[in-house]
Amino acid sequence: MSDLSPSDAAKLAAARAAIALVQDGMAVGLGTGSTASVMVRELATRVQAEGLTLRCAATSQVTADLAASLGLSVESLDDIGHLDLTIDGADELDPDLNLIKGGGGAHLREKIVAASSDRMVVIADPAKVVEQLGAFHLPVEVIRFGWETTRERIKTALDAMDLDGRPVLLRMRDGAPFVTDEGNHILDLSLEAIPDAVALNRALNAIPGVVENGLFIGLCDLALIGQPDGGVVELAVFREDETREDG
Repeated sequence: MSDLSPSDAAKLAAARAAIALVQDGMAVGLGTGSTASVMVRELATRVQAEGLTLRCAATSQVTADLAASLGLSVESLDDIGHLDLTIDGADELDPDLNLIKGGGGAHLREKIVAASSDRMVVIADPAKVVEQLGAFHLPVEVIRFGWETTRERIKTALDAMDLDGRPVLLRMRDGAPFVTDEGNHILDLSLEAIPDAVALNRALNAIPGVVENGLFIGLCDLALIGQPDGGVVELAVFREDETREDG
């Protein structure tokens, strides 16, 4: 790893630790993002070397195309039905393994895939670990019809949680509104800090026009934090109630 940047070396270490959890015959969810793409490449290398038989569901078209190009068997989530393991990255990760995801705009599919899995493992470099979520913008996927009205309702919800005045910006790409794989827009919330992620998650998803937000509450079972020297730190939390909060 000496020729890699410290961040890239950490991502590679985390990815390798995660794919070591994959067993022959598993149905595996493949995440989206820079760290997840490293994982997909490492997984494909292992599958080829060991002759593993896997069924893979991708969380975005970008990931599906990458995985297929590397020889992995990619199927729709509906065809697979249930996953043994999902491996994905995160934009932020707190001590309770709650996450912010969606920097790449795939958090809707990522959450559906994670909730369809027996286990979600997050891979990240140390910069993604925070004491409190919110420094990274929180993406909220909204349908295009009436999106400006939806934005005003989001602002009202933020006001009620003492998060008034925070910017709620339409995500743009190449001079035009960003469009997700599902044909929706994304509003990015610059919150600085989220005092109650569970309450905010529920408030946002109760707004008509909101499809899903980037808060992943109680979905991550294990986080593998790669280190620049190639080591890996494992973070896990004990959950008395195994029921996950979806949406």
